[in-house]
Amino acid sequence: MKILKPLFFATAFALILASCGSSVAPLTSTPIGNIDTQPLKIGNINDEQLKSWSYTDLVTDTIPGMSVNKAYAELIPTLGEGTKVIVAVIDSGVDIEHEDLKNVIWTNQKETPNNGIDDDKNGYIDDIHGWNFLGDIVGENLEFTRIVRRYDAQFNGKDASEISEVDKENFALYQKAKAEQDKKYADAAANKERYSQMFSQTSSAHKSISTKLGKEDYTVEDLTAISNPTTEEKEQIVILTQMLSYGSAIPEFIERLEGGVEYFGGQLTNHLNMTTDFRGVLNDDPYDITDAFYGNNDVDGPTIDKENVMHGTHVAGSIAAQRKNGIGMDGVANNVAIMVVRAVPDGDEYDKDVALAIRYAVDNGAKVINTSFGKAYSQNPEWVWDAIKYAGKHDVLIVNAAGNDGIDLDVTPSFPNDTKVSNVEISDNFITIGALNNKYGSELVATFSNYGTTSVDVFSPGVKIWSTTPLDTYKFLQGTSMASPNVAGVAAMIRSYFPKLSASQVKHILMDSGLSSSTPVVLGGEESNVKPFNTISTSGKMVNLYNALIMASKM
Repeated sequence: MKILKPLFFATAFALILASCGSSVAPLTSTPIGNIDTQPLKIGNINDEQLKSWSYTDLVTDTIPGMSVNKAYAELIPTLGEGTKVIVAVIDSGVDIEHEDLKNVIWTNQKETPNNGIDDDKNGYIDDIHGWNFLGDIVGENLEFTRIVRRYDAQFNGKDASEISEVDKENFALYQKAKAEQDKKYADAAANKERYSQMFSQTSSAHKSISTKLGKEDYTVEDLTAISNPTTEEKEQIVILTQMLSYGSAIPEFIERLEGGVEYFGGQLTNHLNMTTDFRGVLNDDPYDITDAFYGNNDVDGPTIDKENVMHGTHVAGSIAAQRKNGIGMDGVANNVAIMVVRAVPDGDEYDKDVALAIRYAVDNGAKVINTSFGKAYSQNPEWVWDAIKYAGKHDVLIVNAAGNDGIDLDVTPSFPNDTKVSNVEISDNFITIGALNNKYGSELVATFSNYGTTSVDVFSPGVKIWSTTPLDTYKFLQGTSMASPNVAGVAAMIRSYFPKLSASQVKHILMDSGLSSSTPVVLGGEESNVKPFNTISTSGKMVNLYNALIMASKM
């Protein structure tokens, strides 16, 4: 993302665009600004505030939210109804029957439900609420594992002198991927074994001691007070005392250990698996972009518990959970239809699926696309770049998560992105989002969030975000995956109330209308890595709905 001059004070440019804007009169409210000069107090966030902290106002509430509540209270009544905006969620799938989402799910009016006929002749039969490019796939490899599997028979055991000139690029990619595969597999196996042993020892000790004490929750003092313990009990007390030193009650700690076993076991079973052909059930060649019609219309995934669509359901809720219905939570946007495009498995997405998912969303009327996923390797980035350009030509904005590695993307790229070489954008309709914490000051940037002066455009809330999860539940999740849909919701609001503004204009409104701060922030959780907040993204700002609507009204 190349650096562009702010539009906020670009009077001449604003005049040129005046004829393209909405018929809504310019809002007369004063934008929020100069936050570094505000006498901000940083207080603790209570449980109720935490569930909606991303909607707070930094000046009024001293919490670095997007001023959503302020916008709804002061601006939306003036703007009126707006127009319906289709937002595509390219993700793991969405629970379309969720109580807080079922009324905001997009329906393809050109299709007759479940008649087995491609009524709209787009190549996707019965695509009522979107399309599932994964079919029944849940788990998948990471991209570097796929690279090793793809080229192992050709390159394993060879050195550079044995490789032809035409194969050298693939050989170098294979070597890099194999080194990472070998390391990650060894780490995952060791961690699974370590967590399994701790889980077994702690569970056994807890069962015995909790029975003796007559309660599940106990303290170090309770353990110390046990009189005349047997030799076995002494060993159990030592184990439990050590576990309590980590700051959690034992039942909670056991649950975390079990989660660790499942997490690293899942890496070995899916992400790093060198033998299972996950793609086989689709009967599709992921390296043939010309074959575009595969998958099915089951956009909420193949499992009954819908656990595999938790990520996408959470993303959809942040954007558009039905507002003011007295249920669950409110999404950012109030006039949205969520189109579900399932293309992200438990593992890395295929470039082919992403490219076709973007094209599907564009062809079926989406004006905003949210892409809360990413990976370190890409074998066919050109397919995704072409899809991004296709979206740009059709005036569709793509809102993309920056990633959760705590790294500088200007140094180490992540995919998808909109940069081919030399930091030159391929299309001005792609915006990349970093994640904010709920603490203003040095901890403003989430410890996990990627950043980059030319590779990340803007930041928004992404820590402990409360949103919809499958089967009518709600949970806190965090990541740039949660920051991105917050911005997609703001983008949808702009496109709803000011539909004549282009995708590029909406992108720059999101960037230029945000709140800037020069406060030094810790990056990647490393206390030694500190930079002014306004230097770690292209805009140097935090997305703000209140300011964005005011700026949009003046264009």
